[in-house]
Amino acid sequence: MHSLYNFVSGPLAWTAFIVFIAGSLYRLAGLFLLINKKEPFIYSYFSLKYSLRSIFHWSIPFGTENMRRHPVLTIVAFMFHICLMLTPILLLAHVMLIEESWNLSWWSLPEGTATVMTIIVIAGCIFFLIRRLVSPEVQYVTSASDFVILAIVAAPFVTGLLAYYQWFNYQLMVILHILSGEIMLVAIPFTRLSHMFTAPLTRAYMGSEFGSVRHARDW
Repeated sequence: MHSLYNFVSGPLAWTAFIVFIAGSLYRLAGLFLLINKKEPFIYSYFSLKYSLRSIFHWSIPFGTENMRRHPVLTIVAFMFHICLMLTPILLLAHVMLIEESWNLSWWSLPEGTATVMTIIVIAGCIFFLIRRLVSPEVQYVTSASDFVILAIVAAPFVTGLLAYYQWFNYQLMVILHILSGEIMLVAIPFTRLSHMFTAPLTRAYMGSEFGSVRHARDW
């Protein structure tokens, strides 16, 4: 078990980071090549002002008309994404590992806060799962891959919580936690999870089109 832990936390972790970085660059390069090939006119009306305006409004809770029409979804989505992004970065155990490996450190979350944020992510995954199962408009655009993605996102947080409270086999939970985190990292460039870096580009495109061409708001 110890040798498996060393492999998962060592060579496999480095491989996951390399695939994530290379895959993300490949995804972005492919996106810009596609734009240059099919819609190069976008650059003619691209506006930094309207891009930032759109990104700003869509980054604020209830900043858009659609968010105000769906308050529960808005609250859950914002809490989910904030906790999803901040918990792995600010978790004390993760900060300590980075400090030991690269002599870098930063402020970390209190353990109780990190636990609550972890539970919020898990609860958010359950919410989105139920929504895909019962909401007709969401069912229509749901495929099997969407359920797999939800499982990929939930797994690092579920296993991390189980490892923290030392439920079941602690060492096995730690290995599964690291492995599920690596799977999520590798999946990001090649699945819908890539919206973490393509969403701002989409908002920049929409904001520029609505602001520069249609002279209207996109929120």
